[in-house]
Amino acid sequence: MIPTVDPAGPAAAPVALDARVVVRRPAFALEAEVSVAAGEVLALLGPNGAGKSTALRALAGLVPMHEGRIVLDGRDITTVPTEERPIGMVFQDYLLFRHMSALENVAFGPRCRGAGRAQARRTAAELLERMALTAHAAARPAALSGGQAQRVALARALAVEPRLLLLDEPLAALDAHTRVEVRAQLRRHLAGFDGATVIVTHDPLEAMVLADRVTVVEDGSVVQTGTPAEVARHPRTDYVARLVGLNLYRGHARGDGDVLVGPPGREARLVVAGTPQGEVFAAFPPRAVALYRAVPGGTPRNTWRVVIDGIERFGDQVRVHADGELALSADITPAALADLRLAPGDTVYAGVKAAEVSCYPA
Repeated sequence: MIPTVDPAGPAAAPVALDARVVVRRPAFALEAEVSVAAGEVLALLGPNGAGKSTALRALAGLVPMHEGRIVLDGRDITTVPTEERPIGMVFQDYLLFRHMSALENVAFGPRCRGAGRAQARRTAAELLERMALTAHAAARPAALSGGQAQRVALARALAVEPRLLLLDEPLAALDAHTRVEVRAQLRRHLAGFDGATVIVTHDPLEAMVLADRVTVVEDGSVVQTGTPAEVARHPRTDYVARLVGLNLYRGHARGDGDVLVGPPGREARLVVAGTPQGEVFAAFPPRAVALYRAVPGGTPRNTWRVVIDGIERFGDQVRVHADGELALSADITPAALADLRLAPGDTVYAGVKAAEVSCYPA
């Protein structure tokens, strides 16, 4: 069961969306619970094929559910036809009508909901003004930049006055330079929406910047949910740990500061600060790892003999991947790499101070 909201944060508002989505296919099954407060932005984060977009489309009524429920503002819309749901959706490729102007694209939704032509165009004009697109109201999609098209698509989704806003990889179609600017604009626009928002993304930065809460989906199941800071500090799967750049291990804490991680009979000993007990996760950043050619003296409480199996440039650092008594990644400077004369296949010693290891219940 996914916890609903953190009462200390912006999600203290009433729950707007309460859903359990179950979709089964011959080689895939999705079962996820999604809870979003009014005014809250939830990001569904996960690798390709995890089931994120399937969940989003099921919420929209575009994919049939085998089981579950969709309750929006206290109303069960599970069996409500797609076109009658109070939902706005922004697709990955925006899917703007090429033969229509930006204004006509945004006015399309209100017209379908029964608004007169003049009223629909007034609504569209107001939304385009809010998106700083008034000067482009007469332009067709082919004449718009990627960022402008994304804002038109968002305006079109908002024009039907939805209570649930769904965005499927909203920045994926943009180049890297444009994405930074549009991401900031999108966050401002979402902050002014008082309904529930669900964003699907595989980009951790996008999730951390845009969302109030993050739900991680892997292999059709929810594996973690929390604020961006909580997920980044306390990952619970290898996938999340890789995203946030941590070495992560699951093990058993004996209550004396030792955590045993790894397969039975070949456990590695990991010394942590404090005296946790029971099943735990232990994590530390690659920057906390020091590498030595010989067994180190001094302060590291954790020392393992490892074999280097990969070296890659990582920003202004070098990331060294190693396996052995404990599989880990270490970030060192190019100068340290040269001094140690490291190469794949070399045997070295890795050291980590106990104070650098974060330990929390599994």
